[in-house]
Amino acid sequence: MNRAAVNRAAGNRTVLVAVHTGRGAAVESARLVINRLVDAGITVRVLDTECEEIGCGGAEAVPADPGAAKDAEVMIVLGGDGSLLRAAELARPAGTPLLGVNLGHVGFLAEAEVADLAAAVDSVVAGRYDVEERMTVDVLARQNGRVLADTWALNEATVEKQERMLEVVAEIDGRPLSRWGCDGVICATPTGSTAYAFSAGGPVVWPEVEALLMVPISAHALFAKPLVVSPRSTLAVEILPDTPGGVLWCDGRRRFELPSGTRVEVRRGAEPVRLARLHGVESTGAPFTDRLVAKFELPVQGWRGRARP
Repeated sequence: MNRAAVNRAAGNRTVLVAVHTGRGAAVESARLVINRLVDAGITVRVLDTECEEIGCGGAEAVPADPGAAKDAEVMIVLGGDGSLLRAAELARPAGTPLLGVNLGHVGFLAEAEVADLAAAVDSVVAGRYDVEERMTVDVLARQNGRVLADTWALNEATVEKQERMLEVVAEIDGRPLSRWGCDGVICATPTGSTAYAFSAGGPVVWPEVEALLMVPISAHALFAKPLVVSPRSTLAVEILPDTPGGVLWCDGRRRFELPSGTRVEVRRGAEPVRLARLHGVESTGAPFTDRLVAKFELPVQGWRGRARP
């Protein structure tokens, strides 16, 4: 029995609610979520940086640090994928599952749409959800033995140019692969395959597939195709000496300067991010193929499906 089930059985239930307070609709939705959870006898936490704008009647304000999610059964996040990535920084150390309610545009990480908000909260109250683990990457950047960054990402770690084109050598499992003059190199997870890597021409990888992706950005080279490699592999990007430096972005949130001569290594993360998957809410829990079709508005007219006996 997992920790969430133990807490439910013992009646000790806490839910952390986070919201994109820059959206008026998100604030109203957060109030609905808080009231519904409190009425069900569940302890609700909100981040102290968001409490004043929400109003958070009946909720407990907590500091916006990883301790906020400690012992929480689930963290409900109202916003877009950017809000989910921000919330993952709090939830991952505590192992708390994230439940995203999409108030953005695409919202690939979100489990529910705002129209299904009440049903989603009721599913949490009733314990009708599973927990899915998503692979992360650990990222280490060094120059001449000096550590410049020691961090992680859920979607991708990207080595990018600042002003002029980068000159890099890509490496897989300790062996050089190719030298590229490029705008950057994306090292992504399957979760991140529908994010920046997709925009750069990378493949869509189903979330249950364990793999790492390396996708060059606008590379001037004959061989500059996206690569899908083993989850046990180590990817590396070396910025050549005597060339312009670059910048490392992790999930588009954490930024690190990379002088020339920097080496960035990316490998499977030691800790996953956990996502809550609901039961019985029509727009959620759908197969990944259905999510692709819905999010990208893919044309499927004329499909007849498998012949039925």
